[in-house]
Amino acid sequence: MKLNFLIIASAIAILGFGFYQPMNNTSTTPIRNSIQTEPSIGLGLGNRAPEINLKNPDGKLIALSSLRGKMVLLDFWASWCGPCRMENPYVVSAFNQYKDKKYQNAKGFTVYSVSLDMDPNAWKRGIEKDKLVWENHVSDLKGWNSEAAQRYQVNGIPYNLLLNEEGIIIRKNLRGEELLKTLEKLSAN
Repeated sequence: MKLNFLIIASAIAILGFGFYQPMNNTSTTPIRNSIQTEPSIGLGLGNRAPEINLKNPDGKLIALSSLRGKMVLLDFWASWCGPCRMENPYVVSAFNQYKDKKYQNAKGFTVYSVSLDMDPNAWKRGIEKDKLVWENHVSDLKGWNSEAAQRYQVNGIPYNLLLNEEGIIIRKNLRGEELLKTLEKLSAN
């Protein structure tokens, strides 16, 4: 009887341990166990970023999901936003330094800029003046009523999220040197 109890207790402990995974606060990617196969769509760390599919300045639709396979900085900004314009040199530096780097599972880094502008000419001038050389600039030109801003609950800009190669949110609101340091830590070369 005692032996049966020990065998059953041991089996439960061994099986239970297989499902236990401690939180690692220093990890850049969420821990997923064998039960959960697909991360849920949401705004928290470890969630898959909700889709955005807006037009670029030339009228072409660019989906956020089209950038899978790369590390992506999802950056909300506007040409009329002083703090955004002050942050742009760091974003440009990050793009220029890390666009060709390799990451654990990602091939390169890019930026997906969502503008909260309402004036298309001001938006285009802001891109040009700040030398935002990446291709992924989108807006619906609805300002604070932007579908993307509402979906992401943006209530202040600049605001950004760093997505891994699967579109999973791994960091939020990286500013200045912190953005550069984070990308350096994550790069594999």
